[in-house]
Amino acid sequence: MSQAAIRTVLGDVPPGDLGACDAHDHLFLSGLISGPRPAGRELDDPAAAVAEARAFADLGGRAVVQWTPFGMGRRAGRLAEVSRAAGVHIVAATGLHQARHYTPALLERVGGRLAELFVAELTRGLHNDDDPDGPAGPARAGLIKVAGALHGLDAHARHVMSAAAEAHHATGAPVAVHLEGGTAALDAVDLLCGTLNVPPVRVILGHLGRSPDPRVPRQAADTGAFLAFDVPGPRAADARLLDVLTALVEAGHAGQVLLGTDTTTAAARATGGAGPGMPYLLGTLRPRLAERLGDGVAEAALVGNPARAFAVAW
Repeated sequence: MSQAAIRTVLGDVPPGDLGACDAHDHLFLSGLISGPRPAGRELDDPAAAVAEARAFADLGGRAVVQWTPFGMGRRAGRLAEVSRAAGVHIVAATGLHQARHYTPALLERVGGRLAELFVAELTRGLHNDDDPDGPAGPARAGLIKVAGALHGLDAHARHVMSAAAEAHHATGAPVAVHLEGGTAALDAVDLLCGTLNVPPVRVILGHLGRSPDPRVPRQAADTGAFLAFDVPGPRAADARLLDVLTALVEAGHAGQVLLGTDTTTAAARATGGAGPGMPYLLGTLRPRLAERLGDGVAEAALVGNPARAFAVAW
């Protein structure tokens, strides 16, 4: 078996080289193919992406995991230059989001061969977002992004997750799950792990901090999956997040926590926007997390856990 490595857009790197990681974010995101986002909300400017990633790097950040999947403006051809210019590793995603983010024509075009598309993007290279049949670039994906619906898993989600599981079994790649509103975590695990035989340690559950039910993060942690919390920003929201993380750590789940800022609009960037942006993760949240739970927990959430969550014996 190959030695485990993390697949970045510039090539595979040893897990120990990943460093402080923003485990859930977006450098590029163009929203709905079926309709434009409001003006000023697109993440489509390479220079702005470099500035934001460089601000993160200036605080000691070494890696950014972009969860933007196929068809949502991930700018596959620009990720390598952003990585080089900002001095950070970038892990890109293949996969598919909720059906509402795509035109029916594109869904029909790729729907019958999703697993093939995912495997190709993980092993050969990323395609342009609107051309799954065109030439692939040199940058490869390092994870598979899927998404649940607000009230469980609809037929589209189940279809995409089935294809993601097939791609996982072919490559070993982790499957990252967007949980709309922080809901349906156990439904996703039941399908991916219980039915489709993806090991829980290869599943990353996102947005758990958004669940209105405080029991959900602990229930999700008990499955053995990794838990990706996106940083809310305001101090009151941070306090709630720290309470959730404290409960998880006290229950023995410190090794499953991942953190990211999930910047989805230009206005939310720290550079050129109102923030909090990527720098918030290390400049503000890390000190608060270390003060509450100790440097060891902060180091695990930002360095050790991502190195395990995204490492694959390709």
